[in-house]
Amino acid sequence: MSELTLTEEIEELSSAEDFLDFFEIEYEPKVVFVNRLHIMQRFHDYLQSTDGAMPSDDNEPALRAVYTQLLTRAYQDFVKSDAITEKVFKVFRMHEPQTTFVSVDQLLES
Repeated sequence: MSELTLTEEIEELSSAEDFLDFFEIEYEPKVVFVNRLHIMQRFHDYLQSTDGAMPSDDNEPALRAVYTQLLTRAYQDFVKSDAITEKVFKVFRMHEPQTTFVSVDQLLES
């Protein structure tokens, strides 16, 4: 049994594979190899979207369950799709049509 807290153990992890192994999530190495940064960014995005509704650090089983659920979800996004479709990083959204609003007042200004 480790004497580290869950948060401390997570801080020691360095790769997507480390995270998936730590949370005992089965994965296809080929999927992770191609999408590791995308998976980790999506996991981060999912964590950010909880808006502080995470279990407290002293409720490690609940916290571990949430981390496992969100990381599994992030990984599955790239099993079912690909990086170009998911557009996790800004570079994939740069060439999309941009919408700009110009009010009538701005048009009439000289």
